[in-house]
Amino acid sequence: MSSYEDITYVIEDSAAIITINRPDRYNAFRAKTVDELIKAFRSAWADRAVRSVILTGAGEKAFCTGGDVKQRAETGDYGPSESGMFEIGYLHKLIRDIPKPVIAAVNGVAVGGGHVLHVLCDVSIAADTARFGQAGPKVGSFDAGFGSAYLARVVGEKKAREIWYWCRIYDAQEALAMNLVNKVVPSAELLTEAKAWAAEVAEKSPTAIKFLKQSFNADTDHQAGFSNMAMTALDLFVASDEGKEGAAAFAEKRKPEFGSKVNWH
Repeated sequence: MSSYEDITYVIEDSAAIITINRPDRYNAFRAKTVDELIKAFRSAWADRAVRSVILTGAGEKAFCTGGDVKQRAETGDYGPSESGMFEIGYLHKLIRDIPKPVIAAVNGVAVGGGHVLHVLCDVSIAADTARFGQAGPKVGSFDAGFGSAYLARVVGEKKAREIWYWCRIYDAQEALAMNLVNKVVPSAELLTEAKAWAAEVAEKSPTAIKFLKQSFNADTDHQAGFSNMAMTALDLFVASDEGKEGAAAFAEKRKPEFGSKVNWH
């Protein structure tokens, strides 16, 4: 089995359990993390004994807090990758395309790009201590692809715009009320519950599940084009004065000064 540094990958019964393992950074991902997540999801896809995937985070504080903004402030990027590219867009597509249900077990804060990851999973089970929200406009970033357009399909246009524009944090029960998660359980029972869902779906026809997932995806696959365009735009934006200010303010734990750096035209 391949060794990993930023994640762990284990198979229990019919489920592949992928855990983002950077608790010291609140499970924020760098380019290497994304590479390893891609490798793990591809391994789960290829393994005929795997019937579903559980995605979670290490520790109790965070599921994932998105891209490692501290590293971005220090180096201007998310670090080296195997391909030389930051493959987050490909990871998004892989979570959607793998012909097996992906269950997010949200153990803590799911914010920013981490929030996008759980939204893209087929279902989400939340610990009662979980928190959800977006942070992009607070730190000089955005996701104008699946992270916004698909989110609107999940929670509705009005709520999605609220989530993105105001960057508020919602507790697990609020997330359940807006259909952002499927179920809330006590924190100590989260992984047990996720495994129970994995065992239950393993009893179903894998071919039927595959067709159903592809059918659900067909309605929103066009959003991949927006996602690609958004990633290109984000590459340009993070290099701007406004984008740099957001990352620097986050790293320095101060309020960003966006006003003087905005081009409104």
